[in-house]
This record gives sequence, C-alpha cells and structure tokens, in this order.
Amino acid sequence: MFTPKYPPPDTAPAPTLARVPTTADIPAVQAPAPVVPAVPVSQRPAVQLTPGSALALVAGGGAVVLVVGAVLVSMLLAVAITGVSVALVAVVLRLLLKDLNNHG
Repeated sequence: MFTPKYPPPDTAPAPTLARVPTTADIPAVQAPAPVVPAVPVSQRPAVQLTPGSALALVAGGGAVVLVVGAVLVSMLLAVAITGVSVALVAVVLRLLLKDLNNHG
C-alpha cells in the first residue's frame, strides 16, 4: 500500500545515427544503464481483521461514543443549569423591583 510504484523500463530501441561514428566519437568506457527491479504486487488485502482486532475496534468505537456522549450531556446540563439560574435571578429581581415600587 505504501510502497512506491515504478514505471516499467523503457523498451524502445535506441535511435540510429545517420553518419558513421569514428573512433574519436566513441567513448573509451561506457557504463551500463542501471536496472530498476520490478516491485512485487501483493495478492492479499491491505488490512486483515482478525476476530480479536475486530473486537478491539468495536470496543474502541464504543468507548469513543460513550466519552463523546458524556461530554455532550455534560455541556447540555451546564447550559440548562445556567438557564434556570438566570431565570431565577430574573424572577427575584422582578419581585424586588415590584416591592420597591409599591413601598416607595
């Protein structure tokens, strides 16, 4: 999966020159072209799940769901408690202002 894929080596014939080379044109030593080995192709799937790893994957997913659910419920509870507190403060302030206007 993460191994590089090499293109096949070029198999085109070398171009021929129109003129006849002389001994001055031919180099003394010519290095052979490097050979790139072919990459073997695997016939098995990239990921193999055994029963143990599948169970671990399910348990890990369940744990993630429980943790995210607990965080979301906690945030919802915090918002609800804050809303109730603000409503209670509003009622108390309203009663205090009404009492202040009646006795003034």
